[in-house]
Amino acid sequence: MLRFARPGDAEALLAIYAQYIDTPVTFEYELPSPEEFRRRITSISRDYPYLVYEAGGKPAGYAYAHRHMERAAYQWNAELSVYLDRSCHGFGLGTKLYNALMDILRLQGVRNVFGCVTLPNVKSEALHESLGFVRVGTYSMAGYKCDSWRDVCWYQKQIADYDAPPKPFQSIRDLDPRLLQRLPDE
Repeated sequence: MLRFARPGDAEALLAIYAQYIDTPVTFEYELPSPEEFRRRITSISRDYPYLVYEAGGKPAGYAYAHRHMERAAYQWNAELSVYLDRSCHGFGLGTKLYNALMDILRLQGVRNVFGCVTLPNVKSEALHESLGFVRVGTYSMAGYKCDSWRDVCWYQKQIADYDAPPKPFQSIRDLDPRLLQRLPDE
């Protein structure tokens, strides 16, 4: 079941994120506190979708979108992130989470979505490519993690037409709640 994240999910989602803290998947060195993770969920959820996939009554993965670059002309872009419990890989959960995010982002007026992948990451690369994302660039030796310099690759996907002039980005709070009730369960 897909649903929107709540601040009370922080500990469960942090347990999933903890599975990646000692890998190059994330560039954070230390696991955030539950309070910090709760703050992140609340902050992101003010304007963007933050979704949880539940299996057997507990979170099996989560994904969220956030603004990609700060200047006003970038408001129609969003960056996506997804983390799955390692026992839940290979069941299509990443695809379901990303597709639900993109459906909501389209309603918000987003035109492009981006994914940033530390290389190599075969599973994440395959996810992005299977969903029609295109590699648009690589930052060489962009971060140091796990005793090595790491490249990061940026993926991009157009999710809506480039009309002109576009309507401003809409916060998730400003969307019709009836539309949001339907999307996560589809």
